Amino acid sequence: MLVLCHGFPSGPRQGDHGGQTYPQLAERLAHQTGWQVLAFNFRGTGDSEGDFSLGGWLGDLRGVIDHVMGQPGVTGVYLAGFSVGGALALCAAGEDDRVRGVASLGAPASFDDWAADPGSLVEVARRLGIIRTPGYPEDLGEWAREVSELRPLGLIGKIPPRPLLIVHGSDDEVVPLVDARALADAAESQAQLRILPGAGHRLHHDPRAIAVLLGWMERLES
Repeated sequence: MLVLCHGFPSGPRQGDHGGQTYPQLAERLAHQTGWQVLAFNFRGTGDSEGDFSLGGWLGDLRGVIDHVMGQPGVTGVYLAGFSVGGALALCAAGEDDRVRGVASLGAPASFDDWAADPGSLVEVARRLGIIRTPGYPEDLGEWAREVSELRPLGLIGKIPPRPLLIVHGSDDEVVPLVDARALADAAESQAQLRILPGAGHRLHHDPRAIAVLLGWMERLES
């Protein structure tokens, strides 16, 4: 089974929230590969309750992995994540060998920029509607610590020899291309790195990125 992990929202909850198009993508991937594919919403996005925190999102993904692994006949799970979702997929796989492989698309290598100014991140999240509780977070320092401690670059090396795909747009305006190269280097050349010429950040809307993901899934089944 493949679990899709969406990225940070690019618009308010009632508009282009994270995960809005992922159910359709899950249906397409399942139809074209014959896989079971699950899309879900991290807390605070879509119809999910709760307020955004990076540690909370990683906890959500761990919970989804536990749920999937508890289903009859499921012996392993693959992850495919976009942007922040891709980074969290790398972290989850580095800590959990039940994850059989990861495809990471447009993922940051670290969250240092967010950790440097957590107050601004909270304000952005509030404007987007993924933080709604007044006074949240109660402890900004603890909330920020979760951001600084999540380091995809430090965990990706634990994934090989399990299959690992890194896809990035050459013109990504949000996450620099150097992040993808750093992740690939940290995997000690055991990751498949695909750079898409002219592609931006929103790879779940790029047909070439989806074609690369489909090809990766099909090769895993061969």
